[in-house]
Amino acid sequence: MKNRVFALSSVLLSAAFAAFAQTSAPTKVGIINIQQAIISTNEGQKAAKELEEKSAPKKKDLERLQAEINSLRDQLNKMSSVGSEDQKRKLMGDIDAKTKSFNRQVEDAQAELDQEQGRVLNELGGRMLAVLDKYARDNAYAVILDVSSQQTPVLFAATSIDVTREIVDLYNKNAPPPGSSAAPPPAASKPAPGTPAQTKPAALPPAKPAAPKVTPAK
Repeated sequence: MKNRVFALSSVLLSAAFAAFAQTSAPTKVGIINIQQAIISTNEGQKAAKELEEKSAPKKKDLERLQAEINSLRDQLNKMSSVGSEDQKRKLMGDIDAKTKSFNRQVEDAQAELDQEQGRVLNELGGRMLAVLDKYARDNAYAVILDVSSQQTPVLFAATSIDVTREIVDLYNKNAPPPGSSAAPPPAASKPAPGTPAQTKPAALPPAKPAAPKVTPAK
């Protein structure tokens, strides 16, 4: 009889623990490098390549203009002891005009590139956050912290709680195939009764795919 009571008590206790596990709030904590996650996805790498190809012609134009400025400066240096003052003033005027034009074009090109990068990142970032939200709910995470910013308050985190790779793989798995229209982001799972909703970040950090830059002339 005692054995039966003990066995019954064990069954009831196991059932109680199972019920508690199902209704208790999530307690897992994870970290993610959201910048790395975005640019590591197939879509992120494709977008970075497209931006680089799009900016390549302008980059070549700027490099050519910079070479012209350097050539004029070399001429001016060679004329330091042999050229007339009028020739030097004209050459200095040409250098100044080309340098101002060069710097203005660099600023315009960078502003255009930043705007295009922002558009791409907002699009990819929105889908990334939807994937992250669903992953957190499905895996009982209470919080997932972004550690991509240098100002992150996280001083230490074990690599075992880094979910960056999982999110990238999950994003790629749910991404539409090449050439098809973008699929809507996966719907977030409904939390169990008594489970607090996950808090999404208000905005993505300023992550940018790698893009060629030209240093303004001085």
